[in-house]
Amino acid sequence: MDFAALRESYRKELVDNILPFWLEHGMDKVNGGIYTALDRDGSLLDTDKSVWFQGRALWTFCAAYEQIEKKPEYLEAARSLIDFIEAHCFDSDGRMFFKVTSDGRPVVKRLRYFFSETFAIIGFATYSRITGDLSYRDKAFKLLEFVEHIRTTPGILIPKVNPETEPSIAFGGPMILLNVLSEMREAYPEKKEWCDEYMAKLLGEVETYFVRDDLKCVLEITAPDGRFMKEHYDGRIINPGHAIEGAWFIMNEGIKKDDDRLIKLGLKMLDWHWDLGWDGEYGGGIIQYRDALGLPLSEYHQDMKFWWPQCEAAIATLMAYAVTKDEKYLSEFEEVNKYIYDRFVDREYGEWFGYFHRDGSLATRIKGNFYKGPFHIPRMYMKCIEIIDTFGLAK
Repeated sequence: MDFAALRESYRKELVDNILPFWLEHGMDKVNGGIYTALDRDGSLLDTDKSVWFQGRALWTFCAAYEQIEKKPEYLEAARSLIDFIEAHCFDSDGRMFFKVTSDGRPVVKRLRYFFSETFAIIGFATYSRITGDLSYRDKAFKLLEFVEHIRTTPGILIPKVNPETEPSIAFGGPMILLNVLSEMREAYPEKKEWCDEYMAKLLGEVETYFVRDDLKCVLEITAPDGRFMKEHYDGRIINPGHAIEGAWFIMNEGIKKDDDRLIKLGLKMLDWHWDLGWDGEYGGGIIQYRDALGLPLSEYHQDMKFWWPQCEAAIATLMAYAVTKDEKYLSEFEEVNKYIYDRFVDREYGEWFGYFHRDGSLATRIKGNFYKGPFHIPRMYMKCIEIIDTFGLAK
């Protein structure tokens, strides 16, 4: 592979296609913040705003400013997003909303999750790095401490099911916090020891409860003692894209710490879920869900191909190749990269489609909703460029 050409093509896609689409169609010039519910051509489909994406987009534009090019429009977008978050996205109890109106009035508050908070943390931390305003790293750290409090204090998070009848724990919490801590540590070097200790605790949770050598998969949900809840759909569910995302978070930490054990753990998770998730029967792509025992799934979208697992697979396979030089990972990267460009990239209106049926037919033409916006795709381009540069692959 010509990695120099790949790097240039990824940079071009990011700065000429992806980010301009959201700057033009998503940014709210009246109220601040960003809309993400957009039609194929960027037309607005819903005027409510995803709070997840206020933080995610803040991280994206800050990271692009820091890593790719110091364009004033990236910094302007970041300032609009951070002002909107602080003015409208926190409730009086310190928790964040999930959805607000265009002018910031609350619509939905999801009390069983803390993901709005985690995305605000990475946004604040990165904004602090690019501006030098240390007050935002302090705000990020205080919010991180608050997340740990609500995550570990019984009775604060409202579970989907009765915790007395069917108690469970989920992979998503510790997994996303691995990424949050990585960003926090970069913004706040004085908290490195704290972050490292918390990171070790989270890695222990992931290995103890979710990474299952007996099943060769990462479970999304287990009982609090790690028991395989095989009698339930949710207990058997595997999300290959989510596990692959976790795999590269762990590999990334192993690379930073020069920890071969963590790199091998990430590689193992990637290998399992490439085998489970890559859909060789229907032309490729990472499929949405699998069952740990190979049983039928209940979700209507279980066999679809979403945009974000393809992004995670591209990052993870390129990272795996960079650290091992094993040609199988390069082959996997080439496969998922081709699948992305054959299916997802919209050459007529820009950005990517988000949702395909298993057979490769387009499920919906939308470019964004309350879950899809400027995050996974730009992160894929930026992280892959970083991998190419860090490992000297373009030389």
